[in-house]
Amino acid sequence: MALSACASTPASPHDEFFASLRALCGQSFEGRVVTTDTADGSFANSRLVMQVRECSGDEVRIPFHVGENRSRTWVLTRTADGLRLKHDHRHEDGSEDTLTQYGGDTLSEGSAERQEFPADAFSRTMFTQNNIPQSVDNVWAVEVHPGRTFAYELRRPNRHFRVEFDLTRPVAAPPAPWGAD
Repeated sequence: MALSACASTPASPHDEFFASLRALCGQSFEGRVVTTDTADGSFANSRLVMQVRECSGDEVRIPFHVGENRSRTWVLTRTADGLRLKHDHRHEDGSEDTLTQYGGDTLSEGSAERQEFPADAFSRTMFTQNNIPQSVDNVWAVEVHPGRTFAYELRRPNRHFRVEFDLTRPVAAPPAPWGAD
C-alpha cells in the first residue's frame, strides 16, 4: 500500500512540453531566422522578439514581434486530446485581421521538446477562401529545449521557415501586442 501511494502517473509529452512553455512565462527572448528561403527576407532583416506574456493552466499566449510589427500572437492551448496552436493576428486598433485564428491540433504525443500542428479544417477552408491554397498543407511546429532554445517552424511542400530564440539571454519585454494595450 505504501508503494501505491508513491506511484504517480508519468507526465505525457504534451504535459511536459506545456510545463516547459509555462516555465518561460513573463520572459522575452530575441531570435533569428535560421532557414534560407528568400521569402523570409523581411523577417531575417528585422529584430525578432517573442514574449511569453500570459500563462494559465490551459493556455499560453506568446506575442511574436517582427521589428515594430506587434500583430502576431501564438496561442498554445491544452485540448482533451493534446495541444492546439492558433495564430492570432490583429490590426493596430485591436480588431482581428482577415487571416487569423488559423492553426491546428497535435495528432500524436510528439515529445517533451517538440510538438507538431497540421492545419485544421477551419484553417484549410480559410486559406482556400482567401486564395492561398498552398497553405492548406501547412504543418507548424514549436520546440522548447529548456535553458537553450525555443523554435517556431512552418513546413509545407516547397516551403520551410524556422526561427530560433536564445533562451539563455532574456531581453527586455517589448510593448504589448496590438489590441492588448
